[in-house]
Amino acid sequence: MKKGVMSLISLALSVTMLAGCGSKPEEGATSGAGGEAPKASFTVGMVTDAGTIDDKSFNQGTYEGIKRASEEFGIEMKYLKPAGTTEAEYTKEIGNLYDADYRLIVTPGFKFETAIFKAQEKYKDAKFVLIDGAPNSGEQGAAPVVAENTVSIFFAEQESGFLAGVASALQLKEGEAGFIGGIQIPPVQKFNWGFQQGLSYANENLGTNVTIKKENVVYQGTFDNVAAGGQLAAQMYDRGVDVVFAAAGGVGVGAIQEAVTRAKGGEAVWMVGVDVDQYEDGAYGDGKSVVLTSAVKKVDQAAYDMIKAEMDGTFPGGQTLTLDAKSDGVGLPEENPNLSEDVMKQVEEVLGKIKSGEITVSAEQGDLIQ
Repeated sequence: MKKGVMSLISLALSVTMLAGCGSKPEEGATSGAGGEAPKASFTVGMVTDAGTIDDKSFNQGTYEGIKRASEEFGIEMKYLKPAGTTEAEYTKEIGNLYDADYRLIVTPGFKFETAIFKAQEKYKDAKFVLIDGAPNSGEQGAAPVVAENTVSIFFAEQESGFLAGVASALQLKEGEAGFIGGIQIPPVQKFNWGFQQGLSYANENLGTNVTIKKENVVYQGTFDNVAAGGQLAAQMYDRGVDVVFAAAGGVGVGAIQEAVTRAKGGEAVWMVGVDVDQYEDGAYGDGKSVVLTSAVKKVDQAAYDMIKAEMDGTFPGGQTLTLDAKSDGVGLPEENPNLSEDVMKQVEEVLGKIKSGEITVSAEQGDLIQ
């Protein structure tokens, strides 16, 4: 799981190049390290979605990928946080970055779809990276339009959810699982469906017996209601659930906090993190953590690789990429302290079968609970 996604990009993508004009750093901008690294001829901006750059989720992952590229390649970077999450507010900050000569703009999340749809046409000498979304007009049934100055990136969340389900079942051996989702959108649903398929696969093939009931699959409806996440997790644990997978942003943070409180009180409860390695978020006394593992989407690597591609003249403009286990775009963390060596060995074998095509994880609900 250590490789990035550059191999996918280099094999698949057409060559386009834009050398945007740089500008003097503005207040709040972060300049990359100069001297040793070659100075890029463009600057990188980011507009955050709901939350902040330390949200332990999409914003943070995107920001960290941009920051790494800034430090390695001497690229000037800046991020802006909109006042809200409407198209108008996103469009305003995209325009502010453009006016400040930021010519590669990265946006994390499906809520940017309509804003990028308009920006890619208005700012044709800029380039855009939309993570977890495809530009569209927002009209009912509108088809995606990925212009030549835009790349749209998706992930095979079902595959990392599947691996997390297998790992959870193998480590617990028996018990009950639960799932807390944020907004009921495809990326979150695919985590759920993959997780359920992973539990089922382990039960059928690896000698485990970890089940999931309908009442323990819940979509809270937001990504920022921390208190609600804690309440939902509490209800599940009270019903006898042993491990909860939360794909819900701040709602998931609340669930992890509830698990930590219970673990400190001596209860044996577990969480599965999402998007990034959330092991430290579940830490409590004596270096322990309630986070069994995390279903990871390598958002940071995707952001970094798009910047690197622009530097190399291989920016995949006009294309939609889906990063999966085969391209090392999804998986589990490289280190999983709460999983035994035997469990990790079996998970690696399952991962190999996904990469080879022996195991196909469905991105659809099928006969699953929800």
